[in-house]
Amino acid sequence: MQFFARLSPVRAYKDLRFFLAQRHPYELGFLAAALAVTGFFLYAFMRSDYVPPVYQPHIIYVQQWRADRTDAEIKAQQAIDKVDQDKRIADQKAAEAKVKADYRKLDQSLSKWGL
Repeated sequence: MQFFARLSPVRAYKDLRFFLAQRHPYELGFLAAALAVTGFFLYAFMRSDYVPPVYQPHIIYVQQWRADRTDAEIKAQQAIDKVDQDKRIADQKAAEAKVKADYRKLDQSLSKWGL
């Protein structure tokens, strides 16, 4: 318990002032920058209120068809379904093209730096 008896906030403050007075100005600047970066990351981790979105599975149910459908009815339904399928394919290709363009832009910016 003698260790804690020797602790004094006033003496600790004076010791810190004496230590900082012996430092060069650029060392104090680096100390401030290090404390700022560390503080920013601590704040960012403590604040992290990001909640990932809940996974919603895309369920495709099987449709029940009558066994006595005619070929004309089948082709008419396929024509209706083709419009939706073409739209989904076009959306997928547009998303892939956007990602490809983003990676191409990143590659060009890295090439400017010689990487």
